[in-house]
Amino acid sequence: MLAGVVLPGARELPAREPVRLVARRFGYGTLIALGVLLITGSLMATHEHLWDSPTLHTKLTLVALTGLFVVWHMKRPNKHVLESAIFLVSLAVVWLGISL
Repeated sequence: MLAGVVLPGARELPAREPVRLVARRFGYGTLIALGVLLITGSLMATHEHLWDSPTLHTKLTLVALTGLFVVWHMKRPNKHVLESAIFLVSLAVVWLGISL
């Protein structure tokens, strides 16, 4: 929502610093959410005996990649291609999660 609706419209505003502050805080929230996903996903994988699943390994790799993209984007906010990469990798994570 932030990348698709708020930021494109806010780029036209003269004062962009408040938008950057909101985006940075959103990034920190995203990193916290990814940490929670890793913890709860690990607990669920243990409970369901999924550690041998290649689908789970792929999903965990993509979750870590998403986290790296988020950190990279927080350090280099002008690299707008990272917004698309985060979105696409997140969709893949959801799709893999559903297939598990």
